[in-house]
Amino acid sequence: MDTETKREKFSSRFGFLLVAAGCAIGLGNVWRFPYVVGQCGGALFVLIYLGFLFAVGLPFLIIEIAVGRASRKSLSGAFEVLAGEKTGWRHNKYWMIAGNYVLMSFYGLITGWLLYYCVRFASGGFPEGITDAQAGAEFAGMLATPFVMFISMLLCSVAAFGVIAMGVVKGVERVTKPLMILLFVMLVSMSIHSAFLPGFWEGISYYLVPDGERIAKVGLLKIIWSAMGQAFFTLSIGIGSIEIFGTYAGKESTVVSEAIWIAILDTMVAVLAGFVIFPACFTFGVEPSAGPGLLFITLNTVFSNISGGMLWGSLFFFFMFFAAMTTLIAVYENVVTLAAELFNISRLRSVIINFVVLTALSIPVLLGFNVLDFIHPMGGDSTILDLQDFIVSNNILPLGSVLFVLFVTAKRGMQWDRFVAEVNTGAGLRLSKSLFWYFRCVLPVLVVVLLIAGYFDIFG
Repeated sequence: MDTETKREKFSSRFGFLLVAAGCAIGLGNVWRFPYVVGQCGGALFVLIYLGFLFAVGLPFLIIEIAVGRASRKSLSGAFEVLAGEKTGWRHNKYWMIAGNYVLMSFYGLITGWLLYYCVRFASGGFPEGITDAQAGAEFAGMLATPFVMFISMLLCSVAAFGVIAMGVVKGVERVTKPLMILLFVMLVSMSIHSAFLPGFWEGISYYLVPDGERIAKVGLLKIIWSAMGQAFFTLSIGIGSIEIFGTYAGKESTVVSEAIWIAILDTMVAVLAGFVIFPACFTFGVEPSAGPGLLFITLNTVFSNISGGMLWGSLFFFFMFFAAMTTLIAVYENVVTLAAELFNISRLRSVIINFVVLTALSIPVLLGFNVLDFIHPMGGDSTILDLQDFIVSNNILPLGSVLFVLFVTAKRGMQWDRFVAEVNTGAGLRLSKSLFWYFRCVLPVLVVVLLIAGYFDIFG
């Protein structure tokens, strides 16, 4: 029996699209996107971001899905299946696999923070009428309590690994589909609610109408690089977390069509998140470029000071939690499948081993905010989480993406003709062979420039 026959598949195209979109849709959309928009001057950033999303992000998304669908293997064996057992490409899988573990060492922790805030809001744990200082003290209090963070993280991990243990169709697809549908319903509901806030038009104007004065203040070059970076990182490409879902996908539709739908769903969440956040900022006098603290401090203050704020605060953090959980389940699925295929063990055994390993890897990150808060690995006030994020976001993700695009265009890799044939299998939009040099030269150069710009931004 061949791999194509044995491998589990999604029950429907709709299931594949929602699960793959769930992997791409995470905190980068609903947390990072709005505050980067605020920091980079609003509307022009959004327009440039959308351009880069489809010019740069979409091709890499197509590549990962095609590699997975053609090989029917996770990164544990995809390079060998497509380029031969003795290919040198196979050695790259190890640092890409390591990237998944580094990412999950802190992503589960942040998901736990969101669960904690969900429970606090839903139970009325935050007092009404709190100030920014009090909200900051609440957040600092959580960070200073390792036990609370550990239990919150553990509950998220147990739930996610429990879903994965049930299998791709009965677990991942069955749970992620309703989560994604509920996520969109909640986001649309909160966007409609925002339309009735006094600061709605001012917030939307800031968000969607270009402002020459703010563009000049931020600098066009910074806006361009920030937009390119957000477009690149929002799709979770570079470490095989999208590739794994290509291995479960059917071939009824072309990869281009599938990738466009995933990008559209991902963009809808990011853009709608701005419709929720910016009207609230202008209604309650909050600085739109407040940064990461916008989520746990500023918005906590906002919800605590409005009529019905406990309800809307609960809904907002449940929405954030669901967005994080879909990504958590997706990347956990990747590491579980990787380990199962690499070491030829059962799914259940891989679930148990990875649960133990990732819990252990998360503990130093968790303690970096309290017991180990004297450790500043990148200088200044940096934490262990900052280091882990830097390793993944500024190194492994971009380098992994360059590797993927070189692999599909190399004569000793997957080869361009074979790649295009896989991409164009099925009904829908097709990829032109004439884009070879765009994939082979332009995309890698853009990513390398982005990588260098990221280093300069941090260390320059």
